[in-house]
Amino acid sequence: MRILFNDEPMTCDDDLTVATLLDRLRQLKPGTALALNQQILPRERWEHQQVSEGDSILLFQVIAGG
Repeated sequence: MRILFNDEPMTCDDDLTVATLLDRLRQLKPGTALALNQQILPRERWEHQQVSEGDSILLFQVIAGG
């Protein structure tokens, strides 16, 4: 299936969860946040959320500030 990952088109296998995709891309790191189709996806849902055709996934580093 075709998705956008960090605004770059890519092809990936069907039946992947967000966590599996990030693991395969070696992007499953602490301190990261993820938006799926412009909605923040809580980390506790990454293991269960299926990636679908046409999804847009943005992965970014969380930075604390004050």
